[in-house]
This record gives sequence, structure tokens and C-alpha cells, in this order.
Amino acid sequence: MVKKTYSSGIGRRKTAVSQVKLLRGSGNITIDGKKFTERFTRFDHQQAIVKPLSVTQTADKYDVIVKVEGGGVSGQADAIALGISRALLKEDDKHKDALRAEGLLTRDPRAKERKKPGLRRARKAPQYTKR
Repeated sequence: MVKKTYSSGIGRRKTAVSQVKLLRGSGNITIDGKKFTERFTRFDHQQAIVKPLSVTQTADKYDVIVKVEGGGVSGQADAIALGISRALLKEDDKHKDALRAEGLLTRDPRAKERKKPGLRRARKAPQYTKR
């Protein structure tokens, strides 16, 4: 039995976490067992997922297998992009400058702020009544 070797990367965004495996192949992207265009129907999410591969001109050289959970659709798409970028970096270090220039290696730290006591949300206060 021939064992396939792969590079892996983990991406996170808000509460979404993606586990990415990068294998030598023909450019198929599979997310949770489905084709990525079926899983992410919006064009901007599809572009975000493919961006690390297009920046490094490796879209037709690797197959991508992704497991993603948590968060919403936009957070998941950004988490997958970060995971693919990190896996590409493990595969070949020469992609670092191109990925860094596009901001694909930086984890976006923004997350939902916690609710504070006496407020309706993190910062929204109840309406002030004078009388």
C-alpha cells in the first residue's frame, strides 16, 4: 500500500476552525466531503478560499481536503484560507513573501466582544429616560 504524504495547516477566524490537508494532485478542493463550490455558494467566499493557491500559482498542483467547524460562513472561509496558506508554507518556504504581501499569513484576531452587565450587548446601553 502506497502512503500519501501531505502538508497540514490549521486556520482560525472568530469561532471557526479549519484543518487543511494539502496533497499533490490536480487542484480539487473538498470541504467536509463536498466540492467547495457546493459548500460555499457566494463568489467572494470562493475567491477567499482559492486566493492562497492563485497568489502562489499552485492551483493545479495540489488537492485540498478540509474539515471545518464552528462559526459562520464568512469566518469558515477565512479560516480555510489561513489553513491553506499555512500548509503551502510547510510544503515550500519560497511562497512566504507572496503570501505575506497579500496578508494571508496573518491571523485576524477580531472576535465578538463579551456582553457586559447592565448593558444590552457589549456596548449598547439601555435608553436613558429623564422622567
